[in-house]
Amino acid sequence: MKKVLLINAHLKYKGYSEGRLTQTIITAIRKQLNEKGYCIKETYIEKDYDIEEEIVKHEWADVIIIQAPVNNFSLPWIHKKYIDDVFFTALGQGRLVKNDGRTRKDPNKQYGTGGLMQGKEIMLSLTWNAPKEAFGDRDQSLFAGQSPDDAFSHIINAYRFCGVSSLPSFSFFDVVKNPNIEGDLKGLTEHIDKNL
Repeated sequence: MKKVLLINAHLKYKGYSEGRLTQTIITAIRKQLNEKGYCIKETYIEKDYDIEEEIVKHEWADVIIIQAPVNNFSLPWIHKKYIDDVFFTALGQGRLVKNDGRTRKDPNKQYGTGGLMQGKEIMLSLTWNAPKEAFGDRDQSLFAGQSPDDAFSHIINAYRFCGVSSLPSFSFFDVVKNPNIEGDLKGLTEHIDKNL
């Protein structure tokens, strides 16, 4: 049975970003994973967390799914704090990651090979104000041909540093000006079926 850690990284901004869409997506993911018979543990970062418990959840999980809105071209700041809390504490205990892979005797060993989470995978599920057309097109001025995964390599690399491989992300595009939530939820279901 596959074990999934589902992380809700939403941060509420009253009157602007209340978290309803994120909760709708989390509910849909949870329902689908339950139907597949997967075992699920969840973390809702904004509602607080215990660092030790989060390390244990990361050790337990086969797959980590992070659902979040894109705020100023990254995840909400509480996710960065969460990652720092969990990964730095784990590093100090020799869990999740033991070091950067190099030693003073062998400083030429490949950087980022000291992770202890091999065999685990991460998937991002993101909600964007940006339209789909803003990505994968070098003529677009902002992302200049980048994919959402390219734009979020900093999050993916934090996990890759710990030995986790990445699954393709899923994005809900244009959720403010031109949403297609029903169609995107169907697309997410297909994405999960294909990749998990």
